[in-house]
Amino acid sequence: MALWARQGCRWSCLLKTAVAAEFARGLRGRSSSTAQACRGFAPLALLPSRNYILPWRLQAYRHVSVGSCSPPDSAEDGSFSSPESNLPSLVKQGQAKAEPLPDLNAKILYEDWDDIPPSSALEEISEEEAVQIIAEPLLPLQSSTLRDYVDHSETLAKLVHLGVDLSQVEKRQKAGQLLLTLDFEKDIRKILLFLKDVGVEDNQLGPFLTKNPYILAEDLEALETRVAYLKSKKFGKAEIAQMVSRAPYLLLFSVERLDNRLGFFKNELGLSVKKTKDLVIRLPRLLTGKLEPVKENLQVCQIELGFQRNEIQQIVFKTPKILTASKKRLKQTFDYLHNIMGIPHHMLTRFPQVFNSKLLRIKERHMFLTFLGRAQYDPAQPSYISLDQLVSLPDEVFCTEIAKASIQDFEKFLKTL
Repeated sequence: MALWARQGCRWSCLLKTAVAAEFARGLRGRSSSTAQACRGFAPLALLPSRNYILPWRLQAYRHVSVGSCSPPDSAEDGSFSSPESNLPSLVKQGQAKAEPLPDLNAKILYEDWDDIPPSSALEEISEEEAVQIIAEPLLPLQSSTLRDYVDHSETLAKLVHLGVDLSQVEKRQKAGQLLLTLDFEKDIRKILLFLKDVGVEDNQLGPFLTKNPYILAEDLEALETRVAYLKSKKFGKAEIAQMVSRAPYLLLFSVERLDNRLGFFKNELGLSVKKTKDLVIRLPRLLTGKLEPVKENLQVCQIELGFQRNEIQQIVFKTPKILTASKKRLKQTFDYLHNIMGIPHHMLTRFPQVFNSKLLRIKERHMFLTFLGRAQYDPAQPSYISLDQLVSLPDEVFCTEIAKASIQDFEKFLKTL
């Protein structure tokens, strides 16, 4: 099939060349009298029918010479009497003067001959040719992972090189779809330069975008406005960089929301402006997290645990994480410290970091000290042990300096529990 198609294209090319040559010679050889005689006729009316065109073209093909491109001999001696012999003169009646056409030469014929259309898809090829064909991998129409698109997307490839973990990004709602619609040079580069200007380190850009890919769709002017707001509240550049790095979603909040959050902590806790700033610098996710857990923990501290408002202020200012801690864990830790160990409220207010420790660690060390007869937490008594020493020291230091025992004794005691 492919061979016959090629031959057909070649024959058609030669036929077109032969017709053009015949037209050119007819235009140069006909006298003006012939044109005057035919001037009253409509050219379209005298055109030959479709059934006569093909034989004439075949005849021209038989007699044309590749070297000279001369018309067929039968057309020159008058023996070729079909209606097609009048075709050049009929074309001439539509023109006052015919523009001379250049003679066709062998070079043009050879160029037309070589102008072969591409092979048909149905043409058989050899095994050697088939092996040389390299097919590009198809882009999946849909996929549950961004990994399938990395080889097809320059944006994803550059993000991976930057350190973005796409396996984590695709777990976030519509984040994968967002990355596939962005252009790295047009959409992403300006955000990266902005983050570097804010103070995010180069080695933190990948982890930052892994946690918050949505910032890539934010308007750059809006981001700059939010940073300007923080500066207006007297946050230093280093403090803003620390807050943005530790709370990647911070810059997604509008100026109004940021202002409302700062006002909430200032009014709810009764803190000064300076202490409020210090609070959110140390725990910036207070500005991005939900407020309901914060409100509930404040109520737990006041109503269930029995702390006074001023005590809560001190506890929160020293240990901001208590605002986002689990209510159940908070109550269990307080119950053991206050009701089992006998630590009063004012001592817990003085060392609130004890609420950040694991309850099991507190229990094991307290029971070991009780076993040794050294569980003394009253600063007015000798051999006083502070809560900070109880929970913050490593096991070796706790045993040798606080419990006055070896680490082996402590490990043996734990096995008896």
